Amino acid sequence: MKHIVKRAASATATTLALTAALSAVSAPSAFAINEVDCGRSDFVQVTSHQPGHGDTDLCLANAGVFPLPGNSWITRISTGNNRVQWFGDAAWQPADGINKWTVMTWPNHPGGVSASWIRIL
Repeated sequence: MKHIVKRAASATATTLALTAALSAVSAPSAFAINEVDCGRSDFVQVTSHQPGHGDTDLCLANAGVFPLPGNSWITRISTGNNRVQWFGDAAWQPADGINKWTVMTWPNHPGGVSASWIRIL
């Protein structure tokens, strides 16, 4: 009887340890991206517009993903102290992100690029 209790306790301990390890590995990162007042150069600043509307500046802080209004076109991204990507044409672009302290514009596409999300890496 003692042998059965030992095996059950060992199996329970192993299951708990495995569950904890898998939870730690597969738990998603907590993202706390938020919109902030524009005014600091270390924040991400995105200039975008929607068809029929003027340009709008959006400033963001902290890592994560932020949705843009439908049919948004980005004309400028200033990364500040962040690496940044935008989601457009069914992919995160650029693949490695835009480096810190970079201002990106699209002079060959004066209307900008289509985007639905901004991600701070």
